[in-house]
Amino acid sequence: MTIDVLVRNNVKVLGKGSQTIIFAHGFGCDQDMWRYIVPSFTENYRVVLFDYVGSGESQINYYDPNKYSDLQGYAQDVLEIMEALDLSDVIFVGHSVSSMIGMLASIHEPKYFKQIVMLGPSPRYVNDLPGYYGGFDRRDIDELLEMMQMNFIGWASYLAPIVMQNPERKELTEELEKSFCSRDPHIARQFAEVTFFSDCRNELERASVPTLILQCSDDSIAPVEVGDYLHAHLKNSRLQQMTAKGHYPHLSQPEETSRFIKEYLQSV
Repeated sequence: MTIDVLVRNNVKVLGKGSQTIIFAHGFGCDQDMWRYIVPSFTENYRVVLFDYVGSGESQINYYDPNKYSDLQGYAQDVLEIMEALDLSDVIFVGHSVSSMIGMLASIHEPKYFKQIVMLGPSPRYVNDLPGYYGGFDRRDIDELLEMMQMNFIGWASYLAPIVMQNPERKELTEELEKSFCSRDPHIARQFAEVTFFSDCRNELERASVPTLILQCSDDSIAPVEVGDYLHAHLKNSRLQQMTAKGHYPHLSQPEETSRFIKEYLQSV
């Protein structure tokens, strides 16, 4: 059976530039999360959007628990999308876990990548003290996963305001909560497990593509220490501190997010 990759991952191509930019969503989200950012890029770039299998409008029948038991399974899909569209020298913008998925893909096939922009990235979420602070104790993650198992809706309404971190803009928290709840609970739980227990620290030295790390303030998922660690261990990287709060600056501060991405792309 030949897989139609573009259908599987609900790939959309917009814009009219010669340079391609791919926006890759994070855990519990889909390509719609980029809607405030995309219009400011379609004028000068060819914009590619997609949903990971199990997210958004992707073809859920392609979900394979073995393949997606590791971030490499998602990285493989990114490379297949690039191959299907015959891309090269792509700017890859990854939110949260997609930052590492993009980096892993670039280690396998650097020819596809020109630059990577990481939005709220983390190579490891669980603390490995004393040498590494990721922001979470193992116990925190276990409790979160157990909560997903026992009460999926309750988990979504608990987590959304903590990670959005914009209490005065309830509509953003509600959107995120709705996005979390629209997932298949079993797939969402496995993606959460794969995300929160991932450890890409050893891969960092193998990554060579120039990278912008966008570090949000008050980010409960990827604290400042994590951004500093990434910058120190990722060659060709630049660290940019944002005023945007929380883990979803492309929703809460799309102008600032777009501006920093564009400034970086013009400067390299």
